[in-house]
Amino acid sequence: MEKKPLDSLISAAGVWMSRTGLLHKVKHYEVSRRKIYIEMECGDQLIVNNSRSSRTARALRHHKYRKTCKHCKVSDEDINRFLTKTTEDKSSVKVRVISAPRARKAKPKSVARAPKILENPGPQATAPAASEPASAVSEVSAASVPNPSESAMASVASATSAASVPNPSEPVMASVASAASTASVPNPSEPAMASVASAANPHGSARTPVAPTSGKVVSATASAPPSLNRPVSTSSSVAAIKPTSPAPAPAPALTLSQRGRLEALLSPADEISLDGSTPFRKLESELVSRRRKDLQRMYAEEREHYLGKLERDITKFFVDRGFIEIKSPILIPAEYIERMGIDNDTELSKQVFRVDQKLCLRPMLAPNLYNYLRKFDRALPDPIKIFEIGPCYRKESDGKEHLEEFTMLNFCQMGAGCTRENLEALITEFLDFMEIDFEIIGDSCMVYGDTLDVMHGDLELSSAVVGPVPMDRDWGISKPWIGAGFGLERLLKVKHDFKNIKRASRSESYYNGISTNL
Repeated sequence: MEKKPLDSLISAAGVWMSRTGLLHKVKHYEVSRRKIYIEMECGDQLIVNNSRSSRTARALRHHKYRKTCKHCKVSDEDINRFLTKTTEDKSSVKVRVISAPRARKAKPKSVARAPKILENPGPQATAPAASEPASAVSEVSAASVPNPSESAMASVASATSAASVPNPSEPVMASVASAASTASVPNPSEPAMASVASAANPHGSARTPVAPTSGKVVSATASAPPSLNRPVSTSSSVAAIKPTSPAPAPAPALTLSQRGRLEALLSPADEISLDGSTPFRKLESELVSRRRKDLQRMYAEEREHYLGKLERDITKFFVDRGFIEIKSPILIPAEYIERMGIDNDTELSKQVFRVDQKLCLRPMLAPNLYNYLRKFDRALPDPIKIFEIGPCYRKESDGKEHLEEFTMLNFCQMGAGCTRENLEALITEFLDFMEIDFEIIGDSCMVYGDTLDVMHGDLELSSAVVGPVPMDRDWGISKPWIGAGFGLERLLKVKHDFKNIKRASRSESYYNGISTNL
């Protein structure tokens, strides 16, 4: 028989058994991941482990008690429900779901496939297209007649072909062939194969071979309707086919790699357009020269890394306001992540860098702060104020706003004065110190529930929480608290107007937002 957890026993019975066997009536209870918060009708409160084998779980499972609490006013109905043993039908049906494989649809066969067009047809395979009028063939053949005695037969063929065209504006090739036949000069030395073919097939059949014309150019710019009787001068034909001078080639457009290289070299103060009017080599040389001067100026004047300087400024800000600085380990037990409510099945679990089964790299949730609050509460005066600045890790580098290694500021206060008004006032004072505009909006998350998001436009700078939350009991925290976490790289991105958050991160490619790949 499977043992039920303690919260199921309390839900079914509605009572609680003390160590002395005193039966209390439960007024209210809340269940977190490992703890149960219970409030009795008599006013007593306690936090216990949600165990299956504890002494109280065994007593509730065996329905045994010594006496009832006088102040809880346990009714006879409550006692009878506690003493009644219920049986559960544990029969179950296992359903096996088999996913059917996707059936590939057969591609329909084409009804009529067009034959492939030969790329370099020979003289015997040359034939006009199906949509080309037959008059073009006869006119081209008539254009190569070398003997005046055969001109009558050629004119008959041309007239027959021209009569078969109902609309003069449709076949453009007919006018092209007519112009070529009129403009060509007969050469007695040419073979008479064209005239023989034209006489043998006066209707311009598509199978009639066309004799190659040597030294003749057919104009493709004729726009007038075909006319066999109108002469076309040779000079006009030559002028029509005279090639125009080529326009100057535009500057080549930037490739993706070239644009990425220039964007990496650009600074927010640069006013350089990447529209492609300036050659890439010239732009790159100019930007490299500027970045070298910027690095030389920083080496001569500042010599402080933006990220390190920001950490020192933030440390002074919170120390001056009564917060104590802590430095927790980067390698933390994997059990801390599970205690924060992140199981292996959740999406956030996929973003955790796990070293082995017991250790992982510290995420942005800062679970270590719970341990400091619980331990400092035994020695330090109320309220407890702590903060930490350190590296965090997350398997996510999506877009220009996320990093897999980043720096977090986490601060919290526990005890007196932990209200939303005081939290918003502290955030306002901090961002005014940073000279950053912001707004606070309400939101929610899987770990803490309701949150306050600090936004700069569309960029989220921080997520703040007003406790307590149900998860606190798993860490031994029962007092109200307030806290927030800021990403330092995002603060630098906003403060210095960086286009990419990598310019503000721990990077070998940038120093204070300036590219070092020179």
